Amino acid sequence: MSLNPVPDPSAERLRLHVPEPSGRPGCHTDFSYLHLSPAGAVPMPPVDVAAVDTGELAYRLIRVLDEDGRACGPWAPDLSPEQLRRGLLAMMKTRIFDARMLIAQRQKKLSFYMQSLGEEAIGSAHAMALRQGEQGDMCFPTYRQQSLLLSRDDVSLVELICQLLSNEHDPMRGRQLPVMYSIKRAGFFSISGNLATQFIQAVGWAMASAIKGDTRIASGWIGDGATAESDFHTALTFAHVYRAPVILNVVNNQWAISTFQAIAGGEGTTFAARGVGCGIASLRVDGNDFLAVYAVSRWAAERARRNLGPTLIEWVTYRAGPHSTSDDPSKYRPADEWQRFPLGDPIERLKQHLLGLGEWSEAQHEAAQQSLEAEVIAAQKEAEQFGTLANGHIPSIASMFEDVYKEMPAHLREQMAQARHFGGRE
Repeated sequence: MSLNPVPDPSAERLRLHVPEPSGRPGCHTDFSYLHLSPAGAVPMPPVDVAAVDTGELAYRLIRVLDEDGRACGPWAPDLSPEQLRRGLLAMMKTRIFDARMLIAQRQKKLSFYMQSLGEEAIGSAHAMALRQGEQGDMCFPTYRQQSLLLSRDDVSLVELICQLLSNEHDPMRGRQLPVMYSIKRAGFFSISGNLATQFIQAVGWAMASAIKGDTRIASGWIGDGATAESDFHTALTFAHVYRAPVILNVVNNQWAISTFQAIAGGEGTTFAARGVGCGIASLRVDGNDFLAVYAVSRWAAERARRNLGPTLIEWVTYRAGPHSTSDDPSKYRPADEWQRFPLGDPIERLKQHLLGLGEWSEAQHEAAQQSLEAEVIAAQKEAEQFGTLANGHIPSIASMFEDVYKEMPAHLREQMAQARHFGGRE
């Protein structure tokens, strides 16, 4: 009997499946792949629920605000009108800041920028659910979580803009790309362009906090595309095994540069489902619903503080703008896709909710828009006094040699002297 059977000529030939987006330029996107749940329909388990029992929550979609802006269901948080207004203003401020900085980049005042257009609710609401201050929780964000900073009163707009302009008052001294902030006092860890590394660093920091017997938790961030990186899976393993006090946030904004989320594995399942498979409590949430974001963030934070282990959250949202100022999304998706995205605009949805409560008005909204625009413009003008990319006011050449050693060794002192001699600016 032959050990090498003869191939059956009638057998079906093998073929690979290559995922395709459900919309391309010139046609309307079919968003049925999102599998939405009605607002208020998904149950809220106790904080100490076993990770395996969150399997259903990894496939459904937690929503609070319905189509008319009403809060409904078990996840509806008890937020005061003042807290709701503060959340709305944080989102508006983020969008205005993004718009001004995008214009500044086109004017060549800064080299690069990345907006969070359409994703403002995620960072704004999440920040409200965390502890702030010097002894607050630590976030390990991507380059699209500027709302974590812009929702805080103790973070200077001037400082952020100086970092974008890479000028003489850039707190990073020109050593980071624009938008890659690092503000320890605000619990905002240095941003990495390689997103997946933020997850393992967040888990490691959370483990260290537990080892020290501290009370601070970590919040790590990643995009849908970066979940395909090995660091993502390593982070989940360590978080599960050691029950690290960490929130693992996956921002599924449908696109990783020009690659649709299905390429990273989001076609036949959800990104939240990966957490359940690793023994981690996992939830899938409407990322454009401010109330849902806050409620789930608070739930996950309490779980971490009570030593109940990590939580993985998939925030379903949409990147409304280009991936960066170097990107042209019209080349790979329909121009009107954001207008058709079924989860809507996070700012308009919270505004509608406040209007329905009688705690906001169109006049207040217009006044707030003008006030926030004036605030951002004033901060930009102040920051530009210290220089922009266009006029060459950058950190001195000495900064290239400093902050490396406690005491500068002789060979670096010699190199710095040579740089100054050959035209380097003080």
